[in-house]
Amino acid sequence: MAVGDHPAGRDTDEAGPEKYPAAGSVATLSPGHPREPEPLDDKELRGLNVVRRFGAVGSLFLALGSLGAGAAPVINPVQEIPVLRLFTRIPMVSLAMGLAGMAIIVLSWLLLGRFAQPARRRLTTQGQLARTIALWCAPLLFIPPLFSRDVYSYLAQSEIVARGMDPYSLGPAEALGVSDPLTSGVSNMWRETPAPYGPLLLRLGGWLAPLSSGNIVTGVLLQRGLALIGVILIIWALPRLAKRFGVQPATALWLGAANPLLIFHFVAGAHNDALAIGLMVAGLEVGLQRMPVRFKNDEPPPLAKGELLYIGLGVVLITLGVAVKLNAILALPFFTVMVARRWHGRIKDLLTAAVPMALLFGVVLVAVCYGTGLGFGWVGALGTPGLVRSWISPTSELAALGGVLGIALGLGNHTNAMVPILGALGYLVAGAVTVKFLWDSFKWRYRPIIGLGVSLGAVMVLHVALQPWYLLWAIIPLAAAAGTSRFRIAATIVTAVLPFLLPTTGSTFEGRGFVLPFAWAAAGVVTLLGLFIVHRLSPLLLSRPSPEHSVPA
Repeated sequence: MAVGDHPAGRDTDEAGPEKYPAAGSVATLSPGHPREPEPLDDKELRGLNVVRRFGAVGSLFLALGSLGAGAAPVINPVQEIPVLRLFTRIPMVSLAMGLAGMAIIVLSWLLLGRFAQPARRRLTTQGQLARTIALWCAPLLFIPPLFSRDVYSYLAQSEIVARGMDPYSLGPAEALGVSDPLTSGVSNMWRETPAPYGPLLLRLGGWLAPLSSGNIVTGVLLQRGLALIGVILIIWALPRLAKRFGVQPATALWLGAANPLLIFHFVAGAHNDALAIGLMVAGLEVGLQRMPVRFKNDEPPPLAKGELLYIGLGVVLITLGVAVKLNAILALPFFTVMVARRWHGRIKDLLTAAVPMALLFGVVLVAVCYGTGLGFGWVGALGTPGLVRSWISPTSELAALGGVLGIALGLGNHTNAMVPILGALGYLVAGAVTVKFLWDSFKWRYRPIIGLGVSLGAVMVLHVALQPWYLLWAIIPLAAAAGTSRFRIAATIVTAVLPFLLPTTGSTFEGRGFVLPFAWAAAGVVTLLGLFIVHRLSPLLLSRPSPEHSVPA
């Protein structure tokens, strides 16, 4: 088990001063346990409050901008609301407000990171960060979806389940009819395709469908509620996992839960990845609850009271995450390695852990699949997302480059033929990365949770349909365990850049190229004005950190 792993990410062979707890007790501390930081002083608290308000203003800008530049339903109810309907008629202004809101939230997050750097002597608390996340998310709870129309697919597929049909063999157009309001909200390319999501998600959606009575706005809010359950689980599990792996909880919460990608795509976008990741990290935390601190070459202690029960509960929660989205299945082999390392870390221990955990996973998954009445049809539909080629996907871009080279050499455009080939190669590379990190984790070279994050990152980055929120599958588990500044810097850069690569979906400016640059210019002016006000209210936020704020090396 990796609770006592070295904070830098690799394991240590040295047993620290804290030995095993008595059987039946819970090991909560280890030599890698993060130090207890001091609270922020008055000047820093003022800066924190300014950052909170700045981010809240950004959320309000984004919320208002979504009314005219978001992924609104085809029959937009906002057009019937006095004053608010004005935003649907000024798309350039709405888009500018949305972009300004995004920029302000990203800048607020970067400024907030000042108070979550692990080397600082004084850090913000978990409670302060959780309240900040809630404040920034609150204005986005009741707005149209942003950046994607996927939530309308969830609604249509849930309605198919509610009507007793099979979402894994019928697309919305065939099952509900082309004229159905729920079908009209689905993107054209997904109207004829089966659902690629797990049976638990669709059954939950099927139970929620009658509550909306066909009202799309209510349906969107209910689907966002499912995503919020996942966000809450992430906020609950991240700081607890961070403590186990020697990372400051505030740092993990800032990087993983206050992350703008999460706010934009899990809250505003209502993506079901939120629930799957939430169940996955909650399962890891629950599974580790009673496992003792272990170091390589130490003698394993006897089983603690309830240890096997909590391991089983962890497997159940991870399996439920798999029944939402298959990606969560990678957590199971790495969790198995954690359990094997809790003993002697031998092949025998790995098999002893793997067999019962695999059996429990199979039993729970079969129970969910047949208990929902949907069976295993979702397995055959898993390739549906691959129909999209994302321009930010390296695999997709390599295929496009191959097509261009083919044309240049007079061989013709073979892009369509290259996509499945490179997609398969991408999966092979991701599989090789996963096997490598599984083995290295088993041999105590890395923490298993770091191996999980890297493996999930490889799978997502090499997917032909890579979307910005896919990277949260890697960022969130790594935020809980990666103590190196290099990872935090890389994750910060990716988080700050990715949101702006995809515009808010559903806006009416398409086809009028002049709208986007003017909107960007207006958003830039508003953002710079906001930064000027922030500097006047709290000069500390934009100043270089003082050495006395840091912990001596």
